[in-house]
Amino acid sequence: MRLNLMAGGPRGLLPNDWRQATGEWAAIDRGTLTLLDAGIQPVYVVGDFDSLTTAEFERVTAAIGTVERHKAEKDDTDTQLALFRGLTVLGADEVYLYGATGGRLDHALANYWLPTEQRFKPYVRQIHLVDRDNYVRYMDAGKPLTVQPLAGYRYVGVANMTAVRDLNITGAKYELAHYDDDSPVSFASNEFVGDHAMTVQCQQGIVAIIYSRDNRGQQVDN
Repeated sequence: MRLNLMAGGPRGLLPNDWRQATGEWAAIDRGTLTLLDAGIQPVYVVGDFDSLTTAEFERVTAAIGTVERHKAEKDDTDTQLALFRGLTVLGADEVYLYGATGGRLDHALANYWLPTEQRFKPYVRQIHLVDRDNYVRYMDAGKPLTVQPLAGYRYVGVANMTAVRDLNITGAKYELAHYDDDSPVSFASNEFVGDHAMTVQCQQGIVAIIYSRDNRGQQVDN
């Protein structure tokens, strides 16, 4: 089961084809309006909705019915609550998070580091972040991850989100062997060799695989 979560980030940073994503949709706070404007009915909605006007919130409740509303002063972000529900209550095999980058940097960083939280560590390889120019997936220690080329993305970076031991990148333009570090480092602008996959593996740590492309000022249609 694939679940797509729509957060409330800038709509201009969504991929042009986001509406064509397969699977169910759920919404986080202001992301509910993004889905409703696109004619998509979310299977659940989570948020404190402090970013919505009274009229906008009335529109949400009229369209959705029951929403999972939390107080603004809480220990978890709306995104954390929505992601945890998707993984544990719905039992999603894969969760793709949209609208989670851009805008406020503190929110974006909190979202990038979600898989490092203790409660999400069992689901590291099931969490994905998507925006207009980037696609991020994660891996944990042990089993190698085969990273396939993805149409439209020239670059792929590898970033350890935590301390890492014996990080290896093979089959890429720039390879890495037996790398150890206690601090996060992004090995940016790596590339695939033709149509061949690369392999990433480590013996300790959580690593992000970041597909990216340059935005040359192209127009987007959202």
